[in-house]
Amino acid sequence: VTQGGGDSAGGGAGRALPPHSPSGAVLQTVEMHTGGEPLRIIPRLEAAEQAAAAGLSLLSLRREVAARHDHVRRALMHEPRGHAAMYGAVVVRGGAAAEGAHLAALFLHCAGYSAMCGHAVMALGRFALDYGLVPAPTRPETAVRLRCPCGPVTAFVPWDGHRSRNPVRFHSVPAFAAATDLPIDVPGHGKVVVDIGYGGTFYAFLSAQQLGLDVCSSKTRDLVSAASAVTEAVKKQFKLHHPESEDLAFLYGTILTDGKDAFSEEPTTNICVFADEQVDRSPTGSGVTARIALQYHKGLIQLDQTRTFQSSTTGSLFTGKAVKATKFGNYKAVIVEVSGEAFYTGTATFTVEEEDPLKHGFFLK
Repeated sequence: VTQGGGDSAGGGAGRALPPHSPSGAVLQTVEMHTGGEPLRIIPRLEAAEQAAAAGLSLLSLRREVAARHDHVRRALMHEPRGHAAMYGAVVVRGGAAAEGAHLAALFLHCAGYSAMCGHAVMALGRFALDYGLVPAPTRPETAVRLRCPCGPVTAFVPWDGHRSRNPVRFHSVPAFAAATDLPIDVPGHGKVVVDIGYGGTFYAFLSAQQLGLDVCSSKTRDLVSAASAVTEAVKKQFKLHHPESEDLAFLYGTILTDGKDAFSEEPTTNICVFADEQVDRSPTGSGVTARIALQYHKGLIQLDQTRTFQSSTTGSLFTGKAVKATKFGNYKAVIVEVSGEAFYTGTATFTVEEEDPLKHGFFLK
């Protein structure tokens, strides 16, 4: 950033940085956020594209990248280049992994790899148009086909003929209620009742009040601690099943709510604690998907009734509605439309010097 007036600390104003040829790997990213939740996009990872070209499916590619190229995730998600709440996506084009789609995405976070990420889908929709991944986008809106580890998802992105706009909406994979009114014994909190919903990944849902907390006014660290305890308890006491792949049968986190599940035009507030106590700054796109599926399953909302969801951390808003009833395996499911706003925050070039003892990052909570 250049500011006019006065000399800079290094001498004359406006002095350019000297040319630099770094040793080691160079990683380039596009930086975005959706509702305050960051997305660090890696537009191209050669190893991933080569594996996709060799015929690996996206789920197989996720396993391959985790096993052989996890240093990329750690370098970009962890400190000193990232932070404890960083989130990322590797864009994959072509091959079996992106079959039938404009692009595929591998979702990264500080603890590993996720199956679905709604805030990332909205950001990637804009990115795909602005960076030419979709040939001949159409006005006023272009459908961007993405393949996520959980399945195909379509983002609908406003296009003015020159650049993408907001809001962006997406249609989910089939979402369903995996369990309702499930009693769980949570150490330190006693017995609580949770619902488990699937919106591309599985979440446990309960009101913060059951844990003696308020999702709007309690300290974030108390909400995080309680939600994490619920996640661990559910993992030990309930077996998840996914209709298509056991790779997707894992509990991603817990979403604490204000308990306002009946239909209302007023916003309902929640906080999502996922992976290794990571806190979503947005209302959580896949969480909105799962929560809408639960509300529809319980008869609390009907098709095309729009609800507004608010993040307790930033106040940012997503909307969600069930748009189509369907089946997914033995589950009665719905397709959910989620809408929000994604914004660019910059681009970055990161260097990984071979002699750096912390070149692949470190994780500090």
